[in-house]
Amino acid sequence: MIFLHLHLCFTSLLLWTVHSSSSFLLPNATELLLPSRANEVNFRFGVGVPRSRRKRYISPGDMSAILDYHNQARSQVFPPAANMEYMMWDEGLARSAEAWASQCIWDHGPSHVLRYIGQNLALHSGRYRSIISLVQSWYNERHYYSFPYPQECYPRCPNKCSGSICGHYTQMVWASSNRIGCAVNTCRNVKMPGSTTRMAVLLVCNYSIKGNWIGEAPYKLGAPCSACPPSYGGVCSNKLCFSGIKSNSLRWL
Repeated sequence: MIFLHLHLCFTSLLLWTVHSSSSFLLPNATELLLPSRANEVNFRFGVGVPRSRRKRYISPGDMSAILDYHNQARSQVFPPAANMEYMMWDEGLARSAEAWASQCIWDHGPSHVLRYIGQNLALHSGRYRSIISLVQSWYNERHYYSFPYPQECYPRCPNKCSGSICGHYTQMVWASSNRIGCAVNTCRNVKMPGSTTRMAVLLVCNYSIKGNWIGEAPYKLGAPCSACPPSYGGVCSNKLCFSGIKSNSLRWL
């Protein structure tokens, strides 16, 4: 697999100020990859997280809010998606996000995990409102993204991002990325390139199957649920291919 690290014309972090607080997006959101069969690997997540840990890095309320926000965004894509899958919560991905969020590093990682998952990061310093304010910054990238129509995709679909970055948004709405797990951690110090940010909230969301493959569109164009994978048995809910399962976790540990 060839990894292309695209900095997307950024020489520094994207920063904006909202009501005496500030938020950050990492420029190379989720890495853009050349297509391969790596997404079929059955990878073990959560390596490095002690089994005895009982502290959770995300509340049930934040978990539900993130999951609902993603599925709402996925159901509202334009043009409409024929194969958009319902995204469910995955405890393995959440634990791998916990392990990385606990490091308080403003970068993607760890590298051996990124071979198999997608990852979005956001950082908020100052007064903290809600988890959705961080996730919404990813969704707002849709204003700079134009969907590549089939006639444009010969032999590969072009990158149609008119802004500095669209990778957070395209990972959110990548049709086959049907699992998500996130962690949010309040860090005393966040290690950034050449500096340190104090008292900041770091959000890490991991996705599987990994999205943002170079030369591919995030989903198939067509009537909602008209091209769902056979495993869904033709079931459609709110314009999403739906299996009836919302989480792979039966209880909170």
